Amino acid sequence: MAPHVLILPFPVQGHINPLLQFAKRLSFKGPKTTLAITTFIINSINIQTDQVSCAPFSDGYDDTGLNGARDNIEAYFESLRTIGSKTFEELIVKQMSSSCPFTCMVYDTFVPWAVEITEKYGLPCVAFSTQSCAVSSIYYHFNHGLLDLPDSGATVSSHGLVPLERFDFPSFTFRDGSYPALAGLSLNQFNAPQKSDWVLFNSFDELENEVIKCLKEHWNARTIGPTVPSKFMDKRIKGDENYTMNLLKPERDLCINWLNKKPANSTVYVSFGSFANLQEEQTQELALGLKQSNKYFLWVVRASEQDKLPRREEFIEGEDKGLIVAWSPQLEILNHVAIGCFLTHCGWNSTLEGLSLGVPMVAVPQWTDQPTNAKYVEDVWGVGVKVKVDEKKVVRRDEISRCIKEVMDAERSEEIRRNARKWKEAAKQALCEGGTSDENLNEFVEFLNASSCDIN
Repeated sequence: MAPHVLILPFPVQGHINPLLQFAKRLSFKGPKTTLAITTFIINSINIQTDQVSCAPFSDGYDDTGLNGARDNIEAYFESLRTIGSKTFEELIVKQMSSSCPFTCMVYDTFVPWAVEITEKYGLPCVAFSTQSCAVSSIYYHFNHGLLDLPDSGATVSSHGLVPLERFDFPSFTFRDGSYPALAGLSLNQFNAPQKSDWVLFNSFDELENEVIKCLKEHWNARTIGPTVPSKFMDKRIKGDENYTMNLLKPERDLCINWLNKKPANSTVYVSFGSFANLQEEQTQELALGLKQSNKYFLWVVRASEQDKLPRREEFIEGEDKGLIVAWSPQLEILNHVAIGCFLTHCGWNSTLEGLSLGVPMVAVPQWTDQPTNAKYVEDVWGVGVKVKVDEKKVVRRDEISRCIKEVMDAERSEEIRRNARKWKEAAKQALCEGGTSDENLNEFVEFLNASSCDIN
């Protein structure tokens, strides 16, 4: 029996795209792959890929998806767990009676309930983390009482992690009461895997070598990233030119045409992802900091957030100085010669994209895993600087401007650009034939082949 892998992402864009890209690369290696996606998402977008099949299941929010539950996100998680698990099992049962049954499941660590379902049908279960190895390690060791938050002013370093201060930890380790269901998912996501189980990470060995070594003490841990389309990396997978899932429509032509008129390394690209909501005060300080830096800037501000902006004339001098769009083709922008700096919230997808495309960064972390990613951006990988906040936890305009200039113009900027180029090349080599991620994926395919023979 040929391997047929069922892949289940947590149903938000930032989780679906890494697992979809993984599915494409896995299909390139031979196994058949099917991506299980909620009914709302599969009805909302056209996922254009010849390499991967898609199968719908209901999360109980078929008309709205997660967006329909933003005021009660806990209700959505409960619906996904109860209704989603039932309809997901129905999907499995239907396929198992076909001529091409599933032989393995790869599940996002944010949907651990899928393990119990697939084990009923004798399917091997493989975990996939959409976070960095460092953040995954923190969550695992913290949740098992093997890592404590340091006191203010102190640091802690263990399990392959660099010395971390209290504010470098993911926000959910503080158990501050915000989004308790999401905090619970984050902290408990690695309870299911056992010692011999596979756990795959969207990273690469060279980037997080010491951490992945320590994680291998707990699981059969492997890096298989970065899950960036092949066009931008090894160029081996025909047709893999971009992410093929966007819940928001990117204003591609507007962005690229505008950037084409800008000098090389002259422009700041600003994006805080598909989920973050900045306070109005922070949005206004950011706008005025961009103006103060006197750089060109392309800023992604989702339509629902644009009423927080100051009046255009207050922070954009002339038609060509700044461009505001509701969504963008981020990879194409980061790959554009005009971009000299990426001002980012440091979500893992954005951080990994910046590293993979060699773009210096200004880190403006907000919550979840972003503070840890920002720490590594500045102090470990040396590809940018992290902003400082004031007593109100707001980044002021002077600080925004200072950090942009430090990354783009100051004495340290050449070192930052050199490090960015180094990691870009390392990311590419990891995915090329014989690279660390490529070899890890080959090893995983061998496991899939053996597993499918056992099921047969």
